[in-house]
Amino acid sequence: MALPDTTHELPFNITRASHVELLVADMERSVRFYVEVIGLAITERDDRAAYLRGVEESCHHSLVLRVADPGSQCVRIGFRVFTDEQLERLAEHLANLGLEPVSADLPHQGRTLHVSDPGGVPLEFCARMPVQPRLLTRFHLHRGGNALRLDHFQLHVPDVRSLCAFYTGIGFRISEYVTPDDEALVAVFLQRKGNPHDLVLFAGPGPRLHHVAFTTPDTHTLVRACDIAGELGYGLNVERGPGRHGPGHALYAYMRDPDGHRVELFTTHYQTLDIDDEPVRWDAREPGFGMPWGLPAQRTWHEEASPFVGVDPVGSFAASGPVALEDFLAVDR
Repeated sequence: MALPDTTHELPFNITRASHVELLVADMERSVRFYVEVIGLAITERDDRAAYLRGVEESCHHSLVLRVADPGSQCVRIGFRVFTDEQLERLAEHLANLGLEPVSADLPHQGRTLHVSDPGGVPLEFCARMPVQPRLLTRFHLHRGGNALRLDHFQLHVPDVRSLCAFYTGIGFRISEYVTPDDEALVAVFLQRKGNPHDLVLFAGPGPRLHHVAFTTPDTHTLVRACDIAGELGYGLNVERGPGRHGPGHALYAYMRDPDGHRVELFTTHYQTLDIDDEPVRWDAREPGFGMPWGLPAQRTWHEEASPFVGVDPVGSFAASGPVALEDFLAVDR
């Protein structure tokens, strides 16, 4: 399969997936979930907004929660650029592509760039945030899933190939991809920081945010997060797992927050740093390509996602999509 080529020589360096802003209906309820279950730490909060970060992160925030009616929407996904000068060059590059980047003045960030990608995904780029003490060795502050850092976003998008070409054009590399026939792209895993993904594009009605993922240190902590979710009344919010991925190979658990936003906790994965690391192909026709063991995900995991504010999803799922748990259980075995 001919995959979109990565442009390596660029005047800017997008370094990683950085932060996300979610709308929620009840701040107290949402903060409790993200602190006690996921294990994020509060940097700052009031009645209308909360800024949280992983215990390994020195940036001011990787998750912003903001009260709105209705909640259950994502405002933007954010990426870091290495320097302010490179942020200027990125703005010029995006403008030359016919996009319309604009400067935004936001709390707790340096100069910030807002732009929508060609598929309508609202993006945010910044180079600076206030630095906070890492909490990695403040063990008494570690809670729940002990989320270390934000790792990646997964999106539903109607045209994976064309949007993949945009991201490879701004320096993202393909680490893994899913195809049924070496023609159609079901999914691509794109990275900037040297592990399998910062951004995953999956075919489906969109653009929508399928999930935001945080790393957790080990399997025991992953299961502890599920135990705490059950104790606090979120047992049914544990939507998928614990299990093991095929792509990326990490152990994982997916949970829905009180507003329905999906969060993944996972045990991180391998490095893909070198220029001769070739993309790994996964065959979508293989029923178990996404999981070496266990049961399929329930239909909600495959089909539901958070809409972006002001963006109407387009497109539909393929007629022959992955087998959902409900379909699997309905077959007489």
